[in-house]
Amino acid sequence: MGSFRLKTQIFFGEKSLDELINLDYNNFFIISDPFVVTSNLISHVTDRLDANGKKYTIFDDVKPDPPIQNVANCVAKIREISPDALICIGGGSALDTGKAAKYLAKKDGADFNVPLIAIPTTSGTGSEVTSFAVISDPENHTKIPVRTYELVPEFAILDAVLVKSVPPKVVADTGMDVLTHAMESYVSVSANEISEALSEKAIQIVGQYLVRSYKNSEDSHARQKMHTASTIAGVAFDAAGLGVNHALAHQLGAWLHIPHGRANAILLPHVIEFNTGIDITSCSRPSYPYHVERYENIARILGLQNLNTVTTIRSLVNWVQFMLQELEIPTSISAMGIISKEEYLAMVPVMAQAALKDSCLETNPKLADEIDLSNIYEKIW
Repeated sequence: MGSFRLKTQIFFGEKSLDELINLDYNNFFIISDPFVVTSNLISHVTDRLDANGKKYTIFDDVKPDPPIQNVANCVAKIREISPDALICIGGGSALDTGKAAKYLAKKDGADFNVPLIAIPTTSGTGSEVTSFAVISDPENHTKIPVRTYELVPEFAILDAVLVKSVPPKVVADTGMDVLTHAMESYVSVSANEISEALSEKAIQIVGQYLVRSYKNSEDSHARQKMHTASTIAGVAFDAAGLGVNHALAHQLGAWLHIPHGRANAILLPHVIEFNTGIDITSCSRPSYPYHVERYENIARILGLQNLNTVTTIRSLVNWVQFMLQELEIPTSISAMGIISKEEYLAMVPVMAQAALKDSCLETNPKLADEIDLSNIYEKIW
């Protein structure tokens, strides 16, 4: 028997932020990253609350890759204010801070059970609909993925007005994060018919609109499409899980502070080769594992159908590499110029050991050991 559930009520499209005032709450605690406040993006929320006589308090001390102590500070303020609803507005760090803070505030006091309204200002994490949050432990150079259904927000608002001013570099990184979410959930061992349909749609939208969104910030249609695709992929991977790409990317973020979407993008061509067992030297075989067929389907969705399985998978890898070029994303760690080869290679065993413990590996379609993970890290140098 299969099952699928979606807790979040999603408002999307033009003027979807107007739905905020129709929610029957009066005292809001707003969790936001500093940029959303200094850029006045937060006014899209506060102006609506002010116009309708709503009370609110702003916590804007959100840190990138939310550290444990930062989340604890947010929880303390929530307990002090006792709001009847939480709003988290910003990128993945703001949303993860809000989700983790709500969860811990409820754990700290059983009487605390208020709804969370997630309003993303980037199109990548899908955090507004997932049961995941990632917090960091800076002292130990670790990222800690937390997963529980209690983390899923009750409401999500996807309004393209909030992503219109996102810089192209961020559009590129977050867009490739959407693609990685969709691909990994599609080939996951826990995928089902519903999650697969969502993954397919997200892949289709990325293929059609990511470059448009990157090239032209005034293309509001493309930006809204990518904003919606991020959420669709979020629903898919929340149901089906992710894979080795994310397990490896988490360590690149923790040790080298590479933006998460960029880390995923650099890894993606190599992970496709690892999972399929098909690289530039491969010849056709009589049969392939089921998940290789899934990658072939991804290629077809993107219009890349070729002569046979090997050429189709190679076309998919080449297309991902083409996307990195179009989006001006480095294709290797060395191209980023952030660390020497000797320093990086010294980190590889430590990162591989940490990746081996990452829960994302559980749903990868192909078993990976420490040697496999180290090899992929070495290939992306």
